[in-house]
Amino acid sequence: MVVHSNLNQYNELGEAQAQFELQNKKMLRVTLAHGPVQAQAGSMVAYQGDANFTNKGSGGVGKMLKKAVSGETASFMEVAGTGEVFLANEAMDVQVMYLENDSVSVNGNNILAFSSSISWDIKRVGSGMAGAVAGGLTNVFLQGTGFVAVTTDGQPVMLDVASAPTFADPNAAVMWGAGVSMNIKTDSGGMKSMVRGGTGETFQLAFSGQGFVLIQPSEGRAFGGQTGSSGGAGGILGALNG
Repeated sequence: MVVHSNLNQYNELGEAQAQFELQNKKMLRVTLAHGPVQAQAGSMVAYQGDANFTNKGSGGVGKMLKKAVSGETASFMEVAGTGEVFLANEAMDVQVMYLENDSVSVNGNNILAFSSSISWDIKRVGSGMAGAVAGGLTNVFLQGTGFVAVTTDGQPVMLDVASAPTFADPNAAVMWGAGVSMNIKTDSGGMKSMVRGGTGETFQLAFSGQGFVLIQPSEGRAFGGQTGSSGGAGGILGALNG
């Protein structure tokens, strides 16, 4: 039977040129011939070939304890084998970058996947108020050489922190570069503003240094009855919203 349609516009990409490639703006194609990857648990939507998915746990006792203390909810699986794997998360936009002996600090649940050559850890970020809020603020720190894919709720903007004082809503900040420092800024309206109901912008993240911060055009989706792109209590958002 011959089917006439325009579906061929959605055909899979041609021969792979890199480990990570965008099939479209909401779906990542990973070519396993380049080696295994770490992916957000449950992010596989399809694969062709012989792929294996392994839960590696928290990545050691140290990381397990950090996750327990911080409430960080990011969970990764190892994907290995042959063929191609397609990854996505809630039809969010996918952004791909290549780190070359570099590092980024990422909101944990915005991470879609990264090359296994990239190391990861949960680290405290910020200062001042950070020590008083839920035991400190945490992010997932990615370091090394390889690909990183993150999700954003819509098309993001990448701001140059060095060009001007830079601030962001905690739910909108996705990640920032190694040369960037983050602190907490409270509602500029002060106590009077908070008594009157506040502005809805009680806390902001203040960035300084050299590098970029990636901002999504959203203050977070609702996942499982909780709001925030960190998916609940984990990471920066959980610390501020908890």
